[in-house]
Amino acid sequence: MKPATAQGWRAWRDRLLQHETLNYALTNHIPRVALTHLMGRLSRIENRAFTRLALAVWRLLADLDLSDAAPADYRSLRDVFTRALRPGARPFDPHAQVLCSPCDGIVGACGDVHGTTVWQAKGMPYKLEDLIGLQAAGTYANGRFVTLRLTSTMYHRFHAPADLRVRRVRYVSGDVFNVNPPALRRIPALFCRNERALIEAELADGSPIALVPVAAILVASIRLHFLDVTLHLRWRGPHELPCDVTLERGQEMGWFEHGSTILMFVPAHWRLADGIEPGRTIRAGQPLWQRDP
Repeated sequence: MKPATAQGWRAWRDRLLQHETLNYALTNHIPRVALTHLMGRLSRIENRAFTRLALAVWRLLADLDLSDAAPADYRSLRDVFTRALRPGARPFDPHAQVLCSPCDGIVGACGDVHGTTVWQAKGMPYKLEDLIGLQAAGTYANGRFVTLRLTSTMYHRFHAPADLRVRRVRYVSGDVFNVNPPALRRIPALFCRNERALIEAELADGSPIALVPVAAILVASIRLHFLDVTLHLRWRGPHELPCDVTLERGQEMGWFEHGSTILMFVPAHWRLADGIEPGRTIRAGQPLWQRDP
Protein backbone atom coordinates (compact mmCIF):
# COMPACT_ATOMS: atom_id res chain seq x y z
CA MET A 1 0.00 0.00 0.00
CA LYS A 2 1.49 3.36 -1.06
CA PRO A 3 1.97 5.98 1.67
CA ALA A 4 -0.76 8.28 0.30
CA THR A 5 -3.15 5.34 0.01
CA ALA A 6 -2.24 4.15 3.52
CA GLN A 7 -2.91 7.62 4.96
CA GLY A 8 -6.21 7.81 3.11
CA TRP A 9 -7.22 4.37 4.42
CA ARG A 10 -6.34 5.33 8.00
CA ALA A 11 -8.30 8.58 7.73
CA TRP A 12 -11.35 6.72 6.37
CA ARG A 13 -10.98 4.01 9.01
CA ASP A 14 -10.73 6.55 11.82
CA ARG A 15 -13.81 8.43 10.59
CA LEU A 16 -15.75 5.16 10.50
CA LEU A 17 -14.65 4.10 13.99
CA GLN A 18 -15.40 7.55 15.39
CA HIS A 19 -18.98 7.43 14.09
CA GLU A 20 -20.47 6.84 17.52
CA THR A 21 -23.86 5.38 16.57
CA LEU A 22 -22.34 2.99 14.03
CA ASN A 23 -19.53 2.01 16.41
CA TYR A 24 -22.03 1.24 19.15
CA ALA A 25 -24.27 -0.82 16.85
CA LEU A 26 -21.40 -2.83 15.35
CA THR A 27 -19.95 -3.79 18.74
CA ASN A 28 -23.07 -4.33 20.84
CA HIS A 29 -26.04 -5.31 18.65
CA ILE A 30 -24.36 -8.58 17.72
CA PRO A 31 -24.08 -12.05 19.34
CA ARG A 32 -21.43 -10.86 21.82
CA VAL A 33 -20.89 -14.04 23.82
CA ALA A 34 -20.74 -16.27 20.74
CA LEU A 35 -18.21 -13.97 19.06
CA THR A 36 -16.15 -13.85 22.25
CA HIS A 37 -16.00 -17.66 22.37
CA LEU A 38 -15.07 -17.70 18.67
CA MET A 39 -12.32 -15.14 19.26
CA GLY A 40 -10.97 -17.31 22.05
CA ARG A 41 -10.73 -20.30 19.71
CA LEU A 42 -9.24 -18.32 16.83
CA SER A 43 -6.64 -16.70 19.06
CA ARG A 44 -5.33 -20.13 20.05
CA ILE A 45 -4.76 -21.43 16.52
CA GLU A 46 -1.04 -22.13 16.36
CA ASN A 47 -0.28 -21.54 12.72
CA ARG A 48 2.29 -18.95 11.71
CA ALA A 49 0.73 -18.28 8.29
CA PHE A 50 -2.69 -17.71 9.87
CA THR A 51 -1.12 -15.48 12.54
CA ARG A 52 0.69 -13.36 9.94
CA LEU A 53 -2.55 -12.93 7.96
CA ALA A 54 -4.50 -12.05 11.09
CA LEU A 55 -1.85 -9.49 12.08
CA ALA A 56 -2.04 -7.91 8.62
CA VAL A 57 -5.82 -7.53 8.97
CA TRP A 58 -5.42 -6.24 12.53
CA ARG A 59 -2.99 -3.57 11.37
CA LEU A 60 -5.52 -2.41 8.77
CA LEU A 61 -8.13 -1.94 11.49
CA ALA A 62 -5.92 -0.49 14.24
CA ASP A 63 -2.48 0.99 14.85
CA LEU A 64 -0.70 -2.04 16.28
CA ASP A 65 2.86 -1.28 17.45
CA LEU A 66 5.05 -4.16 18.60
CA SER A 67 8.29 -2.17 18.76
CA ASP A 68 8.58 -2.42 22.57
CA ALA A 69 7.65 -6.11 22.70
CA ALA A 70 10.22 -8.69 23.68
CA PRO A 71 11.55 -10.59 20.65
CA ALA A 72 9.19 -13.47 19.97
CA ASP A 73 8.13 -15.89 17.28
CA TYR A 74 4.37 -15.42 17.44
CA ARG A 75 2.69 -18.74 16.82
CA SER A 76 -0.85 -17.50 17.52
CA LEU A 77 -2.84 -14.31 18.04
CA ARG A 78 -2.95 -15.18 21.73
CA ASP A 79 0.85 -14.86 21.79
CA VAL A 80 0.48 -11.31 20.43
CA PHE A 81 -2.33 -10.32 22.79
CA THR A 82 -0.39 -11.55 25.83
CA ARG A 83 3.07 -10.45 24.67
CA ALA A 84 5.79 -9.57 27.13
CA LEU A 85 7.82 -6.37 26.77
CA ARG A 86 11.52 -5.73 26.48
CA PRO A 87 13.26 -5.48 29.88
CA GLY A 88 12.95 -1.97 31.27
CA ALA A 89 10.15 -0.95 28.91
CA ARG A 90 7.80 -0.18 31.84
CA PRO A 91 9.81 1.08 34.84
CA PHE A 92 7.71 1.50 37.99
CA ASP A 93 7.96 4.66 40.05
CA PRO A 94 9.69 3.53 43.28
CA HIS A 95 8.33 6.14 45.72
CA ALA A 96 6.29 4.74 48.61
CA GLN A 97 3.87 7.70 48.45
CA VAL A 98 2.92 6.79 44.87
CA LEU A 99 0.60 4.12 43.52
CA CYS A 100 1.53 3.31 39.94
CA SER A 101 -0.74 2.54 37.07
CA PRO A 102 -1.12 -1.25 36.94
CA CYS A 103 -1.43 -1.27 33.14
CA ASP A 104 -1.24 0.69 29.95
CA GLY A 105 -4.56 2.39 29.39
CA ILE A 106 -6.66 5.42 28.59
CA VAL A 107 -7.99 7.20 31.65
CA GLY A 108 -11.78 7.27 31.75
CA ALA A 109 -14.07 8.46 34.52
CA CYS A 110 -12.17 9.12 37.76
CA GLY A 111 -12.42 11.00 41.02
CA ASP A 112 -14.45 10.71 44.20
CA VAL A 113 -16.85 7.94 45.17
CA HIS A 114 -19.93 9.66 46.62
CA GLY A 115 -21.21 7.29 49.25
CA THR A 116 -21.20 4.17 47.08
CA THR A 117 -22.06 5.97 43.83
CA VAL A 118 -19.49 5.85 41.02
CA TRP A 119 -19.66 7.18 37.46
CA GLN A 120 -18.84 5.26 34.29
CA ALA A 121 -19.49 8.40 32.20
CA LYS A 122 -21.12 11.78 32.71
CA GLY A 123 -24.71 11.23 33.82
CA MET A 124 -24.23 7.45 34.06
CA PRO A 125 -23.83 6.44 37.72
CA TYR A 126 -23.64 2.95 39.15
CA LYS A 127 -23.49 1.50 42.64
CA LEU A 128 -20.37 -0.05 44.11
CA GLU A 129 -22.43 -2.80 45.72
CA ASP A 130 -23.69 -3.83 42.26
CA LEU A 131 -20.12 -4.02 40.99
CA ILE A 132 -18.22 -5.65 43.86
CA GLY A 133 -20.79 -6.69 46.45
CA LEU A 134 -22.14 -5.08 49.62
CA GLN A 135 -19.24 -5.94 51.94
CA ALA A 136 -16.48 -4.68 49.64
CA ALA A 137 -18.55 -1.60 48.73
CA GLY A 138 -18.50 -0.49 52.35
CA THR A 139 -14.70 -0.56 52.34
CA TYR A 140 -14.45 1.94 49.47
CA ALA A 141 -17.49 4.12 50.23
CA ASN A 142 -16.49 7.80 49.97
CA GLY A 143 -13.11 6.75 48.60
CA ARG A 144 -11.71 7.42 45.16
CA PHE A 145 -11.59 5.57 41.85
CA VAL A 146 -10.11 5.56 38.37
CA THR A 147 -11.10 3.80 35.16
CA LEU A 148 -8.34 2.53 32.83
CA ARG A 149 -9.41 1.26 29.39
CA LEU A 150 -7.05 -1.01 27.45
CA THR A 151 -7.54 -0.96 23.69
CA SER A 152 -6.96 -4.07 21.59
CA THR A 153 -3.50 -2.91 20.45
CA MET A 154 -2.12 -2.09 23.91
CA TYR A 155 0.11 -4.13 26.17
CA HIS A 156 -2.38 -6.45 27.90
CA ARG A 157 -0.53 -7.44 31.07
CA PHE A 158 -1.23 -5.78 34.42
CA HIS A 159 1.01 -5.42 37.46
CA ALA A 160 0.97 -4.69 41.18
CA PRO A 161 0.78 -0.88 41.59
CA ALA A 162 2.78 -1.06 44.84
CA ASP A 163 4.03 -3.61 47.34
CA LEU A 164 0.85 -5.34 48.47
CA ARG A 165 -0.76 -8.52 49.76
CA VAL A 166 -3.68 -10.01 47.84
CA ARG A 167 -6.30 -11.28 50.26
CA ARG A 168 -9.16 -12.44 48.06
CA VAL A 169 -10.37 -12.77 44.48
CA ARG A 170 -14.03 -12.90 43.59
CA TYR A 171 -15.13 -13.82 40.06
CA VAL A 172 -18.49 -12.64 38.68
CA SER A 173 -19.74 -14.03 35.38
CA GLY A 174 -21.74 -11.73 33.13
CA ASP A 175 -22.18 -10.20 29.71
CA VAL A 176 -19.45 -8.93 27.39
CA PHE A 177 -20.64 -5.53 26.22
CA ASN A 178 -18.04 -3.30 24.63
CA VAL A 179 -16.56 -0.93 27.22
CA ASN A 180 -15.63 1.91 24.85
CA PRO A 181 -17.01 5.45 25.36
CA PRO A 182 -20.06 5.08 23.07
CA ALA A 183 -21.24 2.07 25.09
CA LEU A 184 -20.46 3.70 28.44
CA ARG A 185 -22.62 6.67 27.46
CA ARG A 186 -25.57 4.43 26.52
CA ILE A 187 -25.70 1.30 28.69
CA PRO A 188 -26.58 1.90 32.36
CA ALA A 189 -24.33 0.22 34.94
CA LEU A 190 -22.35 -1.46 32.16
CA PHE A 191 -19.43 -2.53 34.35
CA CYS A 192 -21.89 -4.17 36.75
CA ARG A 193 -23.31 -6.26 33.90
CA ASN A 194 -20.06 -7.52 32.38
CA GLU A 195 -17.84 -10.43 33.42
CA ARG A 196 -15.33 -9.23 36.03
CA ALA A 197 -13.06 -10.14 38.90
CA LEU A 198 -12.59 -8.33 42.20
CA ILE A 199 -9.00 -8.42 43.50
CA GLU A 200 -8.88 -7.22 47.11
CA ALA A 201 -5.48 -6.39 48.57
CA GLU A 202 -3.71 -4.53 51.37
CA LEU A 203 -0.86 -2.08 51.01
CA ALA A 204 2.19 -2.18 53.27
CA ASP A 205 0.50 0.20 55.75
CA GLY A 206 -2.57 -2.05 55.95
CA SER A 207 -4.86 0.22 53.92
CA PRO A 208 -7.13 -1.47 51.36
CA ILE A 209 -6.92 -1.32 47.59
CA ALA A 210 -9.05 -3.04 44.97
CA LEU A 211 -8.48 -3.79 41.31
CA VAL A 212 -11.45 -4.86 39.18
CA PRO A 213 -10.52 -6.24 35.75
CA VAL A 214 -13.68 -6.07 33.60
CA ALA A 215 -13.97 -8.24 30.50
CA ALA A 216 -15.62 -7.10 27.28
CA ILE A 217 -16.53 -8.33 23.82
CA LEU A 218 -13.78 -10.50 22.29
CA VAL A 219 -11.93 -10.70 25.63
CA ALA A 220 -11.56 -14.45 25.93
CA SER A 221 -10.23 -14.64 29.49
CA ILE A 222 -8.60 -12.96 32.48
CA ARG A 223 -5.42 -14.69 33.63
CA LEU A 224 -4.27 -14.35 37.25
CA HIS A 225 -0.73 -15.67 37.76
CA PHE A 226 -0.69 -15.64 41.56
CA LEU A 227 -3.61 -18.10 41.66
CA ASP A 228 -2.51 -20.03 38.56
CA VAL A 229 -6.03 -19.67 37.19
CA THR A 230 -7.65 -18.38 34.01
CA LEU A 231 -11.15 -16.94 34.52
CA HIS A 232 -13.50 -17.03 31.55
CA LEU A 233 -17.18 -17.21 30.60
CA ARG A 234 -17.26 -21.01 30.95
CA TRP A 235 -15.67 -20.92 34.43
CA ARG A 236 -17.77 -23.01 36.81
CA GLY A 237 -16.09 -22.07 40.07
CA PRO A 238 -15.18 -21.60 42.72
CA HIS A 239 -16.20 -17.95 42.49
CA GLU A 240 -14.72 -16.98 45.86
CA LEU A 241 -10.95 -17.53 45.80
CA PRO A 242 -9.29 -16.77 49.16
CA CYS A 243 -5.57 -16.22 48.97
CA ASP A 244 -2.66 -14.71 50.84
CA VAL A 245 -0.09 -13.67 48.27
CA THR A 246 2.57 -10.98 48.63
CA LEU A 247 3.51 -9.10 45.47
CA GLU A 248 6.21 -6.52 44.92
CA ARG A 249 5.68 -3.21 43.14
CA GLY A 250 5.63 -3.87 39.41
CA GLN A 251 5.31 -7.65 39.72
CA GLU A 252 3.09 -9.11 37.04
CA MET A 253 -0.40 -10.03 38.23
CA GLY A 254 -1.97 -11.32 35.04
CA TRP A 255 -3.27 -10.39 31.62
CA PHE A 256 -6.31 -9.92 29.39
CA GLU A 257 -6.55 -11.84 26.16
CA HIS A 258 -7.49 -8.88 23.97
CA GLY A 259 -8.17 -5.66 25.85
CA SER A 260 -10.67 -4.29 28.32
CA THR A 261 -10.82 -2.19 31.49
CA ILE A 262 -9.37 -2.11 34.99
CA LEU A 263 -11.17 -0.17 37.70
CA MET A 264 -9.12 0.82 40.73
CA PHE A 265 -10.54 1.82 44.13
CA VAL A 266 -8.54 3.41 46.95
CA PRO A 267 -9.28 5.17 50.27
CA ALA A 268 -9.81 8.94 50.31
CA HIS A 269 -6.28 9.72 51.56
CA TRP A 270 -5.02 9.01 48.04
CA ARG A 271 -5.46 11.63 45.32
CA LEU A 272 -5.01 11.36 41.59
CA ALA A 273 -1.46 12.17 40.50
CA ASP A 274 -0.80 15.40 38.66
CA GLY A 275 -2.05 15.31 35.09
CA ILE A 276 -4.33 12.29 35.52
CA GLU A 277 -7.61 13.18 33.81
CA PRO A 278 -10.09 11.58 31.39
CA GLY A 279 -8.62 10.99 27.95
CA ARG A 280 -4.99 10.80 29.00
CA THR A 281 -3.02 7.74 27.89
CA ILE A 282 -0.89 6.29 30.68
CA ARG A 283 1.62 3.45 30.83
CA ALA A 284 2.10 0.78 33.45
CA GLY A 285 4.45 2.04 36.15
CA GLN A 286 3.70 5.74 35.80
CA PRO A 287 2.33 7.57 38.88
CA LEU A 288 -1.45 7.23 39.11
CA TRP A 289 -2.14 8.12 42.75
CA GLN A 290 -0.26 10.20 45.32
CA ARG A 291 -0.79 9.98 49.06
CA ASP A 292 -2.02 13.15 50.75
CA PRO A 293 0.47 14.50 53.33
